[in-house]
Order: sequence, then structure tokens, then C-alpha cells
Amino acid sequence: MRKLILYNDKIVGDVSAYWEDDTLKRWLDIGIVLCDSTNWGHGIGTAACKQWIKEMFQLFDYLPHVGFTTWSGNIGMQTIGEKIGMTREGVIRKVRYWENEYYDSIKYGILRDEI
Repeated sequence: MRKLILYNDKIVGDVSAYWEDDTLKRWLDIGIVLCDSTNWGHGIGTAACKQWIKEMFQLFDYLPHVGFTTWSGNIGMQTIGEKIGMTREGVIRKVRYWENEYYDSIKYGILRDEI
């Protein structure tokens, strides 16, 4: 479950979706990658995530929730979640380790009826 993100007729990244609960297929999380940081901060990620979540709710019409997990060092992804109406559902403190520093893991989610 993956699609490319096109911007000005160029591939700039991709969106993906995966089952947190494996074969039960009731807990769906999404992900996004924008390959070049020069594409950050232009609304590309926000638009792509919003569209992808809507598509996931259409494709899996039985799901009440779609989410993603990020870390406290990724302000851009947190901003995307907030811009598209997601709720900050949980924080696991100091579990992400990068460059000799601990960061929080942060879970965002949105319900079908909140779109």
C-alpha cells in the first residue's frame, strides 16, 4: 500500500500504509517520505497525507481510525497531523534515540467521522 507523491510533475516522495495489527487488519497507520528537504514547508506533505487518509477510509470502509507515529524531533510531521485535524493520542517519553539524545514517540490519529 504505497503511492508516489508528484509535485510539479516530479516524484518528490511517497505515502504508505501498513497494518499495526498484522493479519487482523483493524489498526492502520500511514507514513510519508518527502525525499528532498527543499520540498518541506510548502504544504506538499499536508495535502498528500490528507488525501491518503481519505483514500484509506474509502478503501477500508470498516475502519473507524487511521493514525501515524512520529517523534518529538519531527516538528513538521506533528504540524501536518494538527493541520489535518488529527488528535495527539499518545506520547511515550524518551524512547527514540538519535545522535546521542532521547526523544519522545508521538502517536496521532483521526476518526472517520472527524474528516
